Amino acid sequence: MKDSMHLKTQLVGLIGHPIKHTYSPFIHNVAFELTGLDYLYLPFNVVPVNLKSAIKGLVALGYKGFNVTIPHKVKVKEFMSKVSEEASLVGAINTVLIEDGKLFGYNTDVAGALETLYAYRKEITGNECVVIGAGGSARAVIYTLIKHFRPSRIHLVNRTEQRAETLRQFFKTKMKFDSFTVNELIPPDIKELVKSSALVVNATSVGMHPDEDDAVLTQKDMFTKDQIVFDLVYNPTQTKLLKLAQSSGARTVDGIKMLVNQAAKSFEIWTGEKMPVEQVEKALLLKLNK
Repeated sequence: MKDSMHLKTQLVGLIGHPIKHTYSPFIHNVAFELTGLDYLYLPFNVVPVNLKSAIKGLVALGYKGFNVTIPHKVKVKEFMSKVSEEASLVGAINTVLIEDGKLFGYNTDVAGALETLYAYRKEITGNECVVIGAGGSARAVIYTLIKHFRPSRIHLVNRTEQRAETLRQFFKTKMKFDSFTVNELIPPDIKELVKSSALVVNATSVGMHPDEDDAVLTQKDMFTKDQIVFDLVYNPTQTKLLKLAQSSGARTVDGIKMLVNQAAKSFEIWTGEKMPVEQVEKALLLKLNK
């Protein structure tokens, strides 16, 4: 019989703003149930002005760790005792482990991106790629591409061109990689570079529920047969972007695999155990398709 008093329950959670879209509590609590671990995952809506107080509170309450989402992935770094190589080079933290009052920062989006794209390594390696977005998720994807796939060129695309330029400068300095182009998100102007790329990644939240009718790219003829189009949006699983790409014969990858795999790495950091990824992914898909 489980301890109904929860006196021995280990607590983990999520801080971000907003958090109503998150499936992290579902993913982790299903995993804890499947593995029989006495853990509980709770989400907290934390506005930026309360970030420091929230982190102090989680430490004081004896939390084992927590995930970090928008808009805190970069700011949270200043509260860490130590930061992993990935988190340092990406410049963003999405997972924190608390040990003896000290905070250790990680970026598990890198593991999620690598696990998701590894099946396409032959197609991606040495070829051109497009990454749309300039936030923490885009940084993780760019780091993963540079370190593990070595593309010939990465086309950075963002609504604000200056933010894309900042990313270029960041990775040029941190990873000595400068085969970038910087582009404003104006679909007619980027049509040819999208068509010439082996991989196109949407690392923005455009197209996320409830705005399913939105897409970062809206022209069917921007995509080509056998091109890989990866949308980090996971709700809905089939976004407008992916439907457009599919209609042109492109191979599409939804955000579910990355979501679950980055969560699996966080799970392992906190518990020392492996997450039953296939079972958790199946449970999540059932929930999303209800």
